[in-house]
Amino acid sequence: MSHTSSRQLPDKDDTPTAEDPTPTALPERQPAEDGHRDDAHRDDEEAAQADTEPDAGEATAAEDTATGASAAQDTAKPGDASTADGTPEPGDDSATDGTPKSADASTADGTPEADDAPETAPGPEAAAEAEAGAEAEAAPDTSAVPETDPDPAVPDPSTPDAATPDPATPDPAASDSAPARPGWRGRHPDAARVLAWTATGIAVALVLFALLVPNDLARFTPSRFVRIPAEGILGAALLLVLPPRPRRILAVVGGVGLGLLTILKFLDMGFYWSLERPFDLVLDWVLLDDAESFLKDSIGGGGALAVMIGAIALAVAVIALMTWSVVRLTRLMASRRHFAGRTLLVLGTAWMTCSVLTLEVAGVPVASRSAATLLENRAHAVRAGIKDGQAFARQASVDAFADTPSDQLLTGLRGKDVIFAFIESYGRSAIDDPAMTEPINETLTAKTKELNDAGYSSQSAWLRSPVAGAGSWLAHSTFLSGLWIKNQQRYRNLTSGNRMTLTEAFRRTDAWRTVGIMPGVTRAWPEGKFFGLDHIYDSRELGYQGPKFSWSPVPDQYSLAAFERLEHGKKHSKPLMSEIILTSSHNPWAPIPKTIPEDQVGDGSVYDAIHDAGKDPKEVWKDPAKVRDEYRKAIQYSVTSLVDYVAKHGNKNTVLVFLGDHQPNRTVTGDKAGRDVPIAIVAHDQGVLDRISDWGWTDGLKPASDAPEWRMDTFRDRFLTAYGPEPTS
Repeated sequence: MSHTSSRQLPDKDDTPTAEDPTPTALPERQPAEDGHRDDAHRDDEEAAQADTEPDAGEATAAEDTATGASAAQDTAKPGDASTADGTPEPGDDSATDGTPKSADASTADGTPEADDAPETAPGPEAAAEAEAGAEAEAAPDTSAVPETDPDPAVPDPSTPDAATPDPATPDPAASDSAPARPGWRGRHPDAARVLAWTATGIAVALVLFALLVPNDLARFTPSRFVRIPAEGILGAALLLVLPPRPRRILAVVGGVGLGLLTILKFLDMGFYWSLERPFDLVLDWVLLDDAESFLKDSIGGGGALAVMIGAIALAVAVIALMTWSVVRLTRLMASRRHFAGRTLLVLGTAWMTCSVLTLEVAGVPVASRSAATLLENRAHAVRAGIKDGQAFARQASVDAFADTPSDQLLTGLRGKDVIFAFIESYGRSAIDDPAMTEPINETLTAKTKELNDAGYSSQSAWLRSPVAGAGSWLAHSTFLSGLWIKNQQRYRNLTSGNRMTLTEAFRRTDAWRTVGIMPGVTRAWPEGKFFGLDHIYDSRELGYQGPKFSWSPVPDQYSLAAFERLEHGKKHSKPLMSEIILTSSHNPWAPIPKTIPEDQVGDGSVYDAIHDAGKDPKEVWKDPAKVRDEYRKAIQYSVTSLVDYVAKHGNKNTVLVFLGDHQPNRTVTGDKAGRDVPIAIVAHDQGVLDRISDWGWTDGLKPASDAPEWRMDTFRDRFLTAYGPEPTS
């Protein structure tokens, strides 16, 4: 008797016969054509049942599928007792390996052999019904499959605190037979896993960078990053023990705070590079406007605007990246609490061990708390800055010369034309730096001889400026007021008070006409009245028609020629006391004007060709060696212009006091330069220098390395004492 294949259609009469007393049971699910059970659909149905019961539509679809499958199952003859997955039932007479015996000529998958013809041929309607049932059997049931299959390496944003599998560990519930995930991650799981680990590594690196990077470029060394940050360990531990909602809030707040800390460090880097001090959170915001002006002069308005936009974009990006990093790491810790807890315990123990043993790498402690120390110091600085106003008011109230009668002030200089000249960025490095010593010393030696030949004598020493790199007005006011003006708040308090400055002392005597040559002043400067100047010639009053030389609006030689034309060369009923600011040696030191015959200066138009032939500051600043070389040339130009003017236009009553206002920035000086600047007094009358013979200064324009070093704020009282009666108190 031939057997009917399991693929054959049932007879019209489905009633069990005597040969088959047991009714055919409804199968759970028929296999696909390859004879294997669809495990993925089984898992989906079980997961869906765990969440919710199927609705009526789902139940109907399931019944239809089962009906079609049952119709196909009933076609099997009693002798073909294999199960749905192709394995033999206990009563099956097929071989143990699942292949049929000789009596059954069907193949292993249930299809008939060539000579195994069916007993009866199915009709067209029965064939169509069987085909529909087979399609329903083979089609996957998507009623319980979720719309998306989230990547286990990327937590669901709606449930950030849910356990997230390790992105490097495959999902144990997944199998080779599971359907492919939708989207790029499903098609490229290995690449997605690598991308997830890369993102986590970037997050760790950003957090460590924010905590460990120093706020001074001079301390930017690899050893700074081979440390264990205590702030990171404590912050991670706090995030790990918090409940979900507070943890999410603290992660965002911590990320923003870490971004702001990084921005503060960047600001400190810039201020240490240019001003030799950190950024003042209370007082230094006004200096950002000066930075913008400097950029415009150095790289043009378009370049300055691009830099500003880039700086703002960078600040926003830093905050966003730090917040993303902290949130990502927080989710990862929450998904692997035990591993995160053990890791923090190990790191905490290592930090305490390194701290107790004071272990160091290249002189840097391994146990770091630099971020906390920075914030602590900055908090103290803010409190000190707020209190500094009161401290400065007390200092300014003490003035040994406040009550000195005007007829007793500056008696040793009556009848003299006195010039106070500041040379921009003329610092001690110009004289002591080996790369500049020889050419600068040659210039100072030659100019000392030139003055001697013209009948002048000179002495020099060192003053310590309150600033470095920039902030000329703070140095000027320190020198003239006798108070340590180290920040903008003190400058405002000084200029709004009634402190007597050195220039004001000349005006009070009514024995001098007091004027100022201020080429760097390009707008209204109401503080000029405080300094006791009868008239101020700013850049708009000097008559200059030539080009700007980077930041400097007017070349020094032209400023001195204008001084001679506007004031010094005219007849006055009183001698002159003049304050002259020479700006050609201002950063960025390119292009530099050249000394030309005085009769060719004219209105300054001659400088157009000199400017065009000069160097581009953008090219110069690509090489620190070139920057130092151009700085040296600028100092030589300024000193030469000033000494040549005095030697030619001075007379027996001329007294010149000239000094630098501050050191240049670190590109020129390096990281360990101090704040000393040279100062010299030049006089035709030897009696003027005899009054300071006890100061111990060096003869000539170049101060000796062991010449006196005074704080700049002490000069006013020393000068008023030397050239007038003793103070009253």
